[in-house]
Amino acid sequence: MKCRHFGSCGSCTLYDLSYARQLERKAERVRGLLRPYYEGEFDCFDSPVSHYRARAEFRIWHEGDACSYAMGNLSKEGSVTIDECPKVISAIDERMEPLLEAVNASPELSRRLFGVEFLATTTGECLITLLYHRRLEEPWIAEARGLQKRLKASVIGRSRKQKEVLDREYVTETLEIDSKKYQYRHYEGGFTQPNPFVNAEMIAWAKARAAEAGGGDLLEAYCGLGNFTIPLSIHFEKVLATEISKNSIRAAKENCALNGVENIEFVRLSSEEMTQALRKERSFNRLRHVDLENYDFSTVMVDPPRAGLDEATRALISGVGQILYISCNPETLARDLAELTRTHRVERAAIFDQFPYTEHVECGVLLARRS
Repeated sequence: MKCRHFGSCGSCTLYDLSYARQLERKAERVRGLLRPYYEGEFDCFDSPVSHYRARAEFRIWHEGDACSYAMGNLSKEGSVTIDECPKVISAIDERMEPLLEAVNASPELSRRLFGVEFLATTTGECLITLLYHRRLEEPWIAEARGLQKRLKASVIGRSRKQKEVLDREYVTETLEIDSKKYQYRHYEGGFTQPNPFVNAEMIAWAKARAAEAGGGDLLEAYCGLGNFTIPLSIHFEKVLATEISKNSIRAAKENCALNGVENIEFVRLSSEEMTQALRKERSFNRLRHVDLENYDFSTVMVDPPRAGLDEATRALISGVGQILYISCNPETLARDLAELTRTHRVERAAIFDQFPYTEHVECGVLLARRS
């Protein structure tokens, strides 16, 4: 990838390395962290080198009457204006310049605009959220409707305690996993995997590992909108999937229906609450329709935030035969493996490069209970 803003924009910090060297450097780091727990080969999944990011957020910089896109600079002490971002997928890239032109041509659209968020799909859908430091009235709504039509995108306006949805507040992504197409509604403001190409590889890898579980039921914590849950469900009798976000649970249930899957129970619980419920330490109204005694978990899947797993969740899942752990932070994964490998051994490991040109890397491990 070539970008005119390498070295000034703070979004890409590994701009001075070839992509091959970036990937090698990340793999070395992950292998070093996990070496005490796994000495086998790693499955390694690279990314397209450009147009790979389906989510993007830009500041809006006002200079006189003109607006520009801006990002934090490399020194993290200010901002730099930009006129391109080659990492965003085509559905965003092709709309960035026309959107800015429309904003600069309209005092109603530009006045007190301070940010733009894009959410798009590999199939060309795009949702654009315009962020303001003012209340949005009917003149703005009229202008924004025209903008929607010109850009062939859905537009949302946000200001303090106000959200104006002009069309819809989601895009529908389609991913092909093992020759089967899965559809996902990605909502504005909700968590989605930013790199759909590597995300498909992550799901396929996890699905292949789940196929080795030999049936039974699946327990999943941090299920989000059902990104992994729905494809993996085919390999299990029943699935209990938990997530703290109310909006993510809503999206997960809609995605379940979109894909015609009927063996998943999505419940709004934090990982701590899930642990309390399964240990019968506490009862929850949200579980009143779920018979926990009816589950026989052969596999547990976790995809926690950067902080990793809490102690109680680690203790709970150590009693399950197979653990699938997807991690966005190799350091906390290594910390958790120090405990989990007391009862389990690491059978497979993978590296997923969702974030080219940055130090961030995702990884996954499959653990099996020791005899």
